[in-house]
Amino acid sequence: MKRILLIGIALLALGLIGAWAVGPGMVEKQYNTLAGTPPYPVSEKAAALHATLSLADLHADSLLWGRDLSVRGSRGHVDIPRLIEGRYALQVFSLSAKVPRDLNYLRNEDTSDVVTWLALLQRWPIAAWTSRHARALYQAQRLNGFAAQSGGGFTVIRTAQQLREYLERRQQQPGITAGLLSLEGSSPLEGKVSNLQSLSAAGFRMIGLSHFVDTDMGGSVAGVDKTGLSAKGRELVRQMQAQHIIVDLAHSSAQTIDDVLAMSTRPVVVSHTGIKATCDNNRNLSDEQVRRIAAAGGLIGIGFWDTASCGHDARAIARSIRAAIGLAGIEHVALGSDFDGAVEAPFDAGSAAQLTAALLDAGLSEQQIRRVMGENALGFLEDQLP
Repeated sequence: MKRILLIGIALLALGLIGAWAVGPGMVEKQYNTLAGTPPYPVSEKAAALHATLSLADLHADSLLWGRDLSVRGSRGHVDIPRLIEGRYALQVFSLSAKVPRDLNYLRNEDTSDVVTWLALLQRWPIAAWTSRHARALYQAQRLNGFAAQSGGGFTVIRTAQQLREYLERRQQQPGITAGLLSLEGSSPLEGKVSNLQSLSAAGFRMIGLSHFVDTDMGGSVAGVDKTGLSAKGRELVRQMQAQHIIVDLAHSSAQTIDDVLAMSTRPVVVSHTGIKATCDNNRNLSDEQVRRIAAAGGLIGIGFWDTASCGHDARAIARSIRAAIGLAGIEHVALGSDFDGAVEAPFDAGSAAQLTAALLDAGLSEQQIRRVMGENALGFLEDQLP
């Protein structure tokens, strides 16, 4: 009996080791897919223009999947080598600390959390198995670790001065890139506005009020009640804006968007979205919302996945960008890919010239392309960061 027990324990241990070794990759390959197979050819004109661009993207969930982002990966959409190859000056890395099971864009109850299983599978610290606040601090530590081991090739941006100094350095060293930390939803606050202090100290500079479920701060467009800002949410917005932490309205309910715009003292972002003008569904912004966010000095990141663009290629993204420019004005439109967000992308970060080519084909000028592909987002961050 003792021998059988020992054999059983050994088999269980081997099973766990195997799950830890191959599980995360198997899960990610299922969710973060590509519509085609790189490399993706583009015209000489598009390639030449793209080689002069400095891209900035407002949303990627790459930290969630446990990959070493300092090396070129064989799965997913983003890592540091592919950012450099794609001419990215900056990528916003967002953390989804809590995600319900059976995601949909209409109605999600706050009764489950699949990130717990990712935390176990990827051997996150024990505190991060149950604490969403600990998850955020752990992932901030990971991103800063990639910067520390990069020898200057990757920088985590915290302040406007840091961003200016980095961009000046990048003019002389184009083969470098940078990241900025963001939270997709306020769940890492764990109901306490006071937790904003430790998250800010860890480097988070953009925070969404909700993700797929309603929170005690504000409602989600895919929540059950789709409420507006709570009293606690209003205090959070006040404190965020006082500290120059950017409010992200992606995933927010219509009432939450209205409430934030009514009280906001600083411009906001919608880090990754589509617009109903070209892709009419519950997740995307109405014409009125686009105009109001732009009128308040805000920035709208156009997403790459099919719910945002109603398509599976760069042409669909370009169509959304062109329509957003028509509604908001050129200075208020940026990229918000949702790379590595459990979505199929038309291309990965290293192949972003696909979008440059599609924007040229859509009739945008070179100056418009420069602004949308990066200049707008970089300028916005330089103005809004502490």
